[in-house]
Amino acid sequence: MNISDRERFLDICHFKRPGDLFYLDWFWPETFEEWIKQGAPKQIVPTVGEHMWRAGNFLSDYFQFNRLHDLSIGVVGCQPSRLDSESNRINELLISPLRTVITPNYEPTIISEDEHTVICIDGAGRTIKVFKDNPFKMPMYLDWPVKDRATWNEYKKRLDPNTPERWPADWDAYAQEINELGKETPIALRVGSFYGFLREWVGTERILYMFYDDPGLIEDMMEQMLYLGTEVIKRVLKDIKIDQARFWEDMCYKSGPLISPAMVRKFMMPRYKKITDLLHSYGVDVIYLDSDGNVEQLIPLWLESGINYIWPFEVAAGNDVVALRKQYGKDLIIGGGIDKRALIKGKEAIREEVMSKVPFLLEQGGYLPCVDHAVPPDVTFENYCYYINLIREVAGLEKLSF
Repeated sequence: MNISDRERFLDICHFKRPGDLFYLDWFWPETFEEWIKQGAPKQIVPTVGEHMWRAGNFLSDYFQFNRLHDLSIGVVGCQPSRLDSESNRINELLISPLRTVITPNYEPTIISEDEHTVICIDGAGRTIKVFKDNPFKMPMYLDWPVKDRATWNEYKKRLDPNTPERWPADWDAYAQEINELGKETPIALRVGSFYGFLREWVGTERILYMFYDDPGLIEDMMEQMLYLGTEVIKRVLKDIKIDQARFWEDMCYKSGPLISPAMVRKFMMPRYKKITDLLHSYGVDVIYLDSDGNVEQLIPLWLESGINYIWPFEVAAGNDVVALRKQYGKDLIIGGGIDKRALIKGKEAIREEVMSKVPFLLEQGGYLPCVDHAVPPDVTFENYCYYINLIREVAGLEKLSF
């Protein structure tokens, strides 16, 4: 029996469809460039602003990904700035065309330029160095817009949930379109961040000191994010049915969290709980959090806060998704957990990695497999095609012809 991607996604998240597969992936932009050199069709490269998992997207159709629609309104993350690889000038779209958490964005400004680099202020107000010889390389971050209470008070003005530019001009038509799409496709809404965004505004080192030196300022930033998130949720969910809410934090590194679990409990958990209680009141019970690094110490706190779906469980950071399923059972929805390094090594390593995890986890339910973060360019096109077909084989699906 054919079922919609929405029904499949929700059933898997609710542990109702053991053995079934809901699959999509993320990619580094330069991965596509390398794959085309290796024989992949040129159409595989998503166009600027293209929604990767909607019907009609070549990449999604090519790999038979499931559909998911991520609403680009209200509260979304600042995207990395990029250089135009053809002109070696700052791309007009320094920030993704998706609206960002700040509105309006800063006017991108070039500060200096030499043969190899450009230093500029990006649309999020950060001073960055971009590399001309590798335009998709992560920029080097040199300075951040929020340094103290005075600069925060100015920045805070860009976090008003009622700024008209934050919302589609014809809201009724937009809501109708999304609800129609949502009959077949799961709809996700980004609901903010209480550490990750603050780090983007303040800088990694400075924010860690700020938790001790000026906790009142940290509280004020988090309160503004709470206000923004709750107002966006109330406005969206009044008119649009969503299936998943998404937090973004990136608050861990290889050995564990960047701030202590005690700080998470003190500063973040009460605010998480207000967001998740509000979502539950609208019937939303799939609540996702994206954090790199080793998240094991924070999983119990997130579960206690009402967050039940975590991604990507980077293997290099020590996350073991099989062990975590045995530990948390049906309390935890798991996404990711497939070691990207295995896809680099070759087919034998890919088979060992997939077969050691995916059959067990799919059968248990509540598991959405994918590479443990974006697919890097070191993964060959041949290896990725082999990997996709192996995942499909485990799920009892026909292999794809590439």
